[in-house]
Amino acid sequence: MTLILLPGLLCDASVWQDLLPALRHKVACVVPDYAALDSIESMAQQVFHTTPPGPLALAGHSMGGRVALEMLRQQPERIQRLALMDTGYEGLAPGAAGEKERAGRMALLQTARQHGMRAMGRDWARGMVHPSRLDSPLFARILDMIERRTPEIFEAQIHALLQRPDASALLGQIRCPTLLLCGREDAWSPLARHEQMLGLMPQAHAELTVVEHAGHMSPMEQPDAVGQALLRWLGNMPA
Repeated sequence: MTLILLPGLLCDASVWQDLLPALRHKVACVVPDYAALDSIESMAQQVFHTTPPGPLALAGHSMGGRVALEMLRQQPERIQRLALMDTGYEGLAPGAAGEKERAGRMALLQTARQHGMRAMGRDWARGMVHPSRLDSPLFARILDMIERRTPEIFEAQIHALLQRPDASALLGQIRCPTLLLCGREDAWSPLARHEQMLGLMPQAHAELTVVEHAGHMSPMEQPDAVGQALLRWLGNMPA
């Protein structure tokens, strides 16, 4: 059994670094990189191609949760456990709401091209953490992570999110132990969305954990609480 830790938009292994020591005592862990892939479907295929054969546990944060759902759709027989963290499940909204999301993402891309990734991140990431962590050392770590990406990668991942598949119907088909996890103050993927997801899943297989004093970046903001939740979810899974 292998645990795949799927990062979100512009994220890398830094999202998981404070959790990895405890998790690696339990199970083999892999953190994939989507490179410049520009669809959720191709990201999922890439992860399958670059991970060991056999059964998998998937923990996806933010965009990584959408990749996890797509992996479940593509090869459900391999997925033994599923954790969806600070994420979503619906496709791009129709009409004005969808156009507003598209315009907002493209404006961020324009900032990244004109002023650099860190400058873009200074504005964008302010909505990603609990207000008490603004301009903190943790906030600087998030900016460092964003700066390691390029506008070209940002553009590809924006395209993937704007063309994201709707996983609403898939949620009702989940039969493996599933953890939904959300920071209490997540403004990007709010708790109400995770409650909706829970309502669409078979209750016998899913549970919702709320991480207090955390925003969208809960694995970095509250690694102890998130790590404990993941270890409970892993349960008796063999290493």
